[in-house]
Amino acid sequence: MSTRVTRRELGAALAIPAVLSGQAVAPQNTDEELKAARDQFRQNGETLAKFAIPVTTEPAVHFKA
Repeated sequence: MSTRVTRRELGAALAIPAVLSGQAVAPQNTDEELKAARDQFRQNGETLAKFAIPVTTEPAVHFKA
């Protein structure tokens, strides 16, 4: 006895617990998460500042709003 499950059926079955659980729970320590994100951003900036990038390697892109 072979039961075949399609990808859509599998996706619907996996989505049911997320729907039944309701809205996502807000993180309890938003201040700590914000501080950690800012620290990570600062550390990434310091790491990138250590490398010299010639202007010729940067793409010539103009963003227009």
